[in-house]
Amino acid sequence: MESGILELYVLGDVTPEEKLQVEGMIAAHPVVKIEVDAVERAMERYAMEYAIEPAEKLRDRILSSTVTNLGDDRNFQPAKSQHDNVVNMSASQPTNFYKYAFAASLALLVAATSALYNVNNKLEQSNQQLLALSTKNQQFAKTVNLKDEQLSVFRDTAFKMVRLKGTPKAPDAAMAIAWNPVNKKVMIDMAAMNMPKNDDQHQYQLWAIVGGKPVDLGVFDKTAADTTDMKEMKSVALAQAFAVTLEPRGGSVNPTMDQMMVIKML
Repeated sequence: MESGILELYVLGDVTPEEKLQVEGMIAAHPVVKIEVDAVERAMERYAMEYAIEPAEKLRDRILSSTVTNLGDDRNFQPAKSQHDNVVNMSASQPTNFYKYAFAASLALLVAATSALYNVNNKLEQSNQQLLALSTKNQQFAKTVNLKDEQLSVFRDTAFKMVRLKGTPKAPDAAMAIAWNPVNKKVMIDMAAMNMPKNDDQHQYQLWAIVGGKPVDLGVFDKTAADTTDMKEMKSVALAQAFAVTLEPRGGSVNPTMDQMMVIKML
């Protein structure tokens, strides 16, 4: 119901397989049927609200032109007889009723075509708006799931909060990571981080000291545009210490020791 396929189904913009899938869900779940009916009513209300009548001048111009041409009997002169010995019977004067009726029908067809074109444009705009709304709903759902995952870090007692302090290179720097040795997860608390902003040519790189050797746990940025609360890094089960260095963008194989920003021995 949040994927946007119901709106596409109502608009007829689905594949045969998707149509069968939706109809199966409608038959199995009454709530899906209710949602489809609501989408149909919403689109109908939208079409009625934004329907555009054809311009009055356009209709009058079509009627006047058509009636003038069809109402002129000179356009319907009987053919002359090719044989002098054939006596032509006087034809009855044809009535103009059908001419005017045809002209009116033609004008009505033009007006209906114009109205249908306008409604089709409105439906296309509605379709785009529905797709955009569906995309926003999906993004919102992903954000909610991310928040739930971040909250689970603080609820899970298996996580250890490790607070890294600044080095002489950056004495005011500080950051915290949440580390779960059980499932090997490592999360950086981006919201509480106090680190200088890195430029476009450099990134911060997180290291774990395992058996006296540095192990890469991934790179991250500290920028004004960063709105992430928690960032998951590479996994590690054992660690004697955690440290962060400033490296060329993309990270390094080995840490640049004179660019170490924060560290915490465990």
